[in-house]
Order: sequence, then structure tokens, then C-alpha cells
Amino acid sequence: MLFLFPLNIFAYSSYVYAGGESIGIELKSDYILVVGTYKLKENISPLQIGDKIISIDSKRVTNVKELTDGIEGKSNVKVGYIRNGKFEETDMDIKYDDGIYKTGLYVKDEIMGIGTLTYIDPVSNIFGCLGHEITEKVTKKTFDSNDGTIFSSYVSKIIKSKNGLAGEKIAKFNTDDTLGGITKNSKNGVYGKMIKDLNKDLYKVASNSEIKLGKATILTTINGNQIEEFEIKILKLNNRSDNHNILFEVTDKNLLKKANGIVQGMSGSPIIQGNNIIGAVTHVIVDNPVKGYGIYIEKMLSEGEN
Repeated sequence: MLFLFPLNIFAYSSYVYAGGESIGIELKSDYILVVGTYKLKENISPLQIGDKIISIDSKRVTNVKELTDGIEGKSNVKVGYIRNGKFEETDMDIKYDDGIYKTGLYVKDEIMGIGTLTYIDPVSNIFGCLGHEITEKVTKKTFDSNDGTIFSSYVSKIIKSKNGLAGEKIAKFNTDDTLGGITKNSKNGVYGKMIKDLNKDLYKVASNSEIKLGKATILTTINGNQIEEFEIKILKLNNRSDNHNILFEVTDKNLLKKANGIVQGMSGSPIIQGNNIIGAVTHVIVDNPVKGYGIYIEKMLSEGEN
């Protein structure tokens, strides 16, 4: 009898390069997302916030420019859109005013922001960052996208967190310095393929059972493009289905002085324990920003390789 066994139980590598770089992130959609409406010709738009426009007069549109081209010279068009997963069509009035075609809609086809690189798989060259999905701030929903880019980024300032209000990294990213292309925006992170060699250190991927309470560190950037290591203490581990697996508190005096704990933009910062990478920062606890949550690295890697 012949038994066949997989060469590797895990699709990802046993060792990965740890990140810590601040990165610029650009996500692109293949639809036009409605993020607001205003009154036009005394009428309220038939479209709603969260609708995804995919056609004008039965012609496919994938970005704002194609939408603009589709309505030019017209007073009314038929709009095809997706609402709650269902395709629908409606008529939409167009008003030409002061050289601008107005639709009664505020729309977008991309999202840009900053985050932190978590890891690069040395075999597949797949990268993971953030440790959670990117959502659109108006709709509060995941921005559906399998296309985008990550760029190098330079942190110019840290706005400190305080109880009840998360701080943030203020950073500029260089669109001329592309690091990789995005292929997935999902609940456990943003993923893609690296195109640039960052010359980084390898860390063993820790299984969940290897992670211990107590001392650990995070790799992140709070000044320029310099990656620094800061001490944290792991307080609790759990197997929740979301990305709140590792509860920790910042103990590093330097990070407490400069940021008062965790700030926005640190999402994705790798968590290191010994010579192992064990997870990534995902959330700050707003009411007590000295504490935060992280996702297990195994969970993040599994999502990235699927």
C-alpha cells in the first residue's frame, strides 16, 4: 500500500524575514464606491453610501475617470451598481454647472494610508502587513481589493496617544520607491509579493504553543525610516477567531516617552520573543493605549499563503 505525505505541512516557510518598516499603502478597486450624497436638481440620489458602481449605460466602469467619461455630455444615465451583494440598475440625473458634471454623489476608487510591514517569506516572496483588513472610513466596511502597491515611508512625527484617544504616526511615502504589489486585503492582513530586496534578518516562526507570557519586543519605526526594537510584556494569550490573540503592554521607557504606548500606524509591527517571530501588533486599547492586541503569526501566515 502506498502512502503519500505532503513535503511540508505548512504552505509557508519555517523562517521569515521580520519587518518593522513604516510603509505607504495604496489599495485600488475595480468599482467606484459611493461614500456620500448631496441634493441634485431638488432630488436625492437613488444611490446610497456603500453602493458599488460598476456600469454606466451598460458599459463597464472601474474607476472615477471612466465614470466621468461615461456621464460627459449627458443629462441622465443608467447606473449599474451592487448593493448588499446584488446587482441593480437605476436612472441617475446629471447636472452641468460651471464646467463640472455633477451626479449628487461623492465617490472614490482607491484608499491610501500607512502601516507597518510584518514579514516577508524568503521562499515565496509573499509579504504580510497590518495584521488586519483596511476598511473605508465612511462605510466602516472592508475595502474590497486585490490590487495595490506598498511604498517606502518616512515617519516625520508621532502624535502621542492618550487615554480615550489613539495617537498616530505622521509619515510621507515615496511613490517612486515601490516595495511590492498587493494581492489581498483580508481580515488577518494585507498581502502581496515583494519586488525589492530589503536585506533583513530571519526569524523562526513560532507555533502558538511556543509563545510564553512575559517579556517580548516589537519592531517598529517611529523616527524617519529607522527600525527600532521596543520591550513589551505579554499579559494574555487566547484562541479567539479574530486578531485579538495576544494581549500585551508596552514597558519600554523610550516608546512610552515618545508615543505613550501604541499609536495608529504601528499595526503590523512584528512581535519578537527570543529568536522567534510570534505575531504582529493589530490594535491599541484606546482607553489605555499602553496596552494593545496582536495576532498570532501562524494565523497571519496561513491567510497570506491561501
